[in-house]
Amino acid sequence: MFLRKIKLKLIVIVSIFLSTPLYSENNNFEETLTYLENLKDSSVSFIQDDNINLRMGEIYLGTNRVRVEYLDPEKILIILDNDKAMYYNYELDEDEFFDPKDTSAWFFYEIFNNPIFFVDAKFTNKDNNLTIEKAGSSNENSYHLKILFETNPMVLRKILLTLNEEELILSLFNHKENITYDKNFFKLINPTFF
Repeated sequence: MFLRKIKLKLIVIVSIFLSTPLYSENNNFEETLTYLENLKDSSVSFIQDDNINLRMGEIYLGTNRVRVEYLDPEKILIILDNDKAMYYNYELDEDEFFDPKDTSAWFFYEIFNNPIFFVDAKFTNKDNNLTIEKAGSSNENSYHLKILFETNPMVLRKILLTLNEEELILSLFNHKENITYDKNFFKLINPTFF
């Protein structure tokens, strides 16, 4: 935990010296990164809209992994690590392992586990709302990411991702903090094994 706080402070200092647009525009950079860092051991409910389907589920944030459980219309589990991930379909009893960097899942891992990801992002604060925007390319895929927060108090509300012209919107609600997870909760293993 101490090393993570030092890492976060170094990112802020480097951003100041590099005169990134986000820091010169406002002072929410450090507060936002601290907020995202403190989301470890928490969960949030979501509604996902990809312009074709609506899906509902829960996102669980561990120290180094993210667990996504789709509950409706079908039950699916996705566990994300930095360089590996697992997909499990409960109905079909099928699991698949993949590199998250090849999918939209990579962005959700980066948001919650890599504060450096935001160093070149644009932060805009207006009317008790904070927006972070970042665009670029990853693994030959172009993307535009927009993250919306309420700022008083700070609460993550929405993530909008456009990846190669396909849109994905996550609306977030029912935030829960300080959750103690079972040691197997974030394991990259078929959940029927334990």
